[in-house]
Amino acid sequence: MATPTQTAPHPAAEAEEVYRRWLQFLDEEFTRHKSPERRAEVVRDQLYQLYLGRPHGGKLNLTLTSELPGNILNLSLDPENVTLEAGHFSDVDRQKFDERKPLLWFWAMFDRSPVGLNHWLGIRFRCMLGRHIFAQMGNGVRIYHGVDLTYGYNLRIDDGVVIHQRVLLNDRGGIAIGRGAVIGSFARILSHAHGRENYEKVTLLPTTIGANARIASHAIVLGGTHVGDGEAVGSFPSHQG
Repeated sequence: MATPTQTAPHPAAEAEEVYRRWLQFLDEEFTRHKSPERRAEVVRDQLYQLYLGRPHGGKLNLTLTSELPGNILNLSLDPENVTLEAGHFSDVDRQKFDERKPLLWFWAMFDRSPVGLNHWLGIRFRCMLGRHIFAQMGNGVRIYHGVDLTYGYNLRIDDGVVIHQRVLLNDRGGIAIGRGAVIGSFARILSHAHGRENYEKVTLLPTTIGANARIASHAIVLGGTHVGDGEAVGSFPSHQG
C-alpha cells in the first residue's frame, strides 16, 4: 500500500500572505538602500514593532532614573547605537561591514524575538536577509534558528545547503559551502587562527566545505580546512537496520 504523502507544516493562508508581504517589503528596502544610515533606520523601525509592538517615535525622557532600563531598550533597538565584536577586528573591511552591520543586528535580534521561533517564517527571513549580507546566497537554502555570523560578506553558500541551529560561521578569512552540504547543530566553522605565542596575531585561513559534505553536530572545522565533496567531519551514529 502506498504511503500517503506528508504535507509540510504551513501557516494559515492569511498569515502566510502577511509574512510574504513583510519579507518582500524588507527585500525591496534593502535592495533599494545600501547606506548604513538608511538601513539602520529600517531595522530600527522593524525592531521597535517586533519588540515593543509600536512604531518608533516620540522623545525619550532621559532624566528619570526609573525610565533608564526602558531607554536602554529603546536605544539598543537602533543599530546605530550598537557595537558588534567584529567591528573591532583589524582585518575588517570597513565599507562592507558598515553596509551590513544593521542587517547583522537584524539577523541576531530577529532570532531573539518571539517571532524568531516561527520556523516557516524564520527560514524565509534568513534566506532573504542572507542575499543582502553574504557574498553568495544560493537557492533552496535552509538556515535554522540561532546561526551566528561574523562578517557575513566573506561567506559563500551554494544551492541546497542546510545549516542547522546554533551553528557558528566565523567567516573572517572566508567560508565557502558547496551545493547540498549539511552543517549539523552547534557546529563551529572557522576561517582564521590565533598565534600560539601571541593570541592577538591572527592569520586568515579560508575554509571550504565541498558539495554534499556533512559536518556533524558539535563538530569544529578549523581555519584553512578543505572538506572534500561528499566527505563527513565529526561523529555520526553507526548505521542501524
